[in-house]
Amino acid sequence: MAGRPKAELVLSAAEKEQLHAWARRRKTAQALALRSRIVLECAGGAENKAVAVKLAVTRQTVSKWRARFVHMRLDGLLDAPRSGAPRTIDDARVDVVIAKTLEEQPSNATHWSTRAMAREAKLSQTAVSRIWRAFGLQPHRQETFKLSTDPLFVEKTRDIVGLYLDPPLKAMVLCVDEKSQIQALDRTQPILPLAPGVPERRTHDYQRHGTTTLFAALDIATGEVIGQLHRRHRSSEFLKFLRTIEASVPNDLDIHLVMDNYGTHKTPTIRNWFARHPRFHVHFTPTSASWLNQVERWFATLTEKQIHRGTHRSTRQLEDAIRHYLKLNNADPKPFVWTKSADDILASIERFCLRISNSGQ
Repeated sequence: MAGRPKAELVLSAAEKEQLHAWARRRKTAQALALRSRIVLECAGGAENKAVAVKLAVTRQTVSKWRARFVHMRLDGLLDAPRSGAPRTIDDARVDVVIAKTLEEQPSNATHWSTRAMAREAKLSQTAVSRIWRAFGLQPHRQETFKLSTDPLFVEKTRDIVGLYLDPPLKAMVLCVDEKSQIQALDRTQPILPLAPGVPERRTHDYQRHGTTTLFAALDIATGEVIGQLHRRHRSSEFLKFLRTIEASVPNDLDIHLVMDNYGTHKTPTIRNWFARHPRFHVHFTPTSASWLNQVERWFATLTEKQIHRGTHRSTRQLEDAIRHYLKLNNADPKPFVWTKSADDILASIERFCLRISNSGQ
């Protein structure tokens, strides 16, 4: 049975190019991408039934979009405007909300809330929320930043990122730092456990039971950490930790240390020790750029998983907990994957500096 005759479907070069773009581009709506594939298959001479089987749709769907394309061309594949109430907030009022949000502040607060802006702009709170979401405005949020003023920032960044992306042969790259003043804290009342519909609860006040310092060296290749705990963090303790690193790393490997500019890392004693141990190569991070040191990210994980919600009734108990975490980490280490090149980092900082230099602050 032949069925009804189908109108011939012939594509121009421009239409074919646009349909391929819609069908392949990741950000294209999936419905539009499917319609484009249907038309491309039909234009290739395939029957509706064959196209339906190949694209896992019904023959009625293929017939519908084939016919719409024949009559309306590319515009026929787009969704028709949906019915609904007309806009009640014109572009001018939207501009007023955006300008006030960015350029003014309320008389009784440091930033706008949706309710305050709704009163000011004579709109509903819901309308203000929609406008802010549409333009990515979040007045309630504030983030911090700090730019390095190190005159050798570019050179140091390229040096350290180069170690991460292309480590030297026959060498171990260790990110070194100390997490000082880790407090052994205990709550004044027992913690109330987690229950269905109720989060774990604890008192806001606490008792201090001393502090400790963790010296750590993260192997960027394996994720293993050499750790050592001391009650103080002077250069003498740092020297003990360097000797621990020396004993832990095979003798046939050079050792590249990435570390910050803390005073205990640069004392005459430490400098003399490095001079007597030529297999150690020190790479200092730029000032105010601790984010370049991967061990800082490991410290954040340690804090999140072990320290922040932990209760410790003595410094020894805290140190035992940290040693246990070190043991578990090294039993199944997972290295961080550094992805950004030095050029990417410097370009990002340049864009940020240009943005804040034109902010009028």
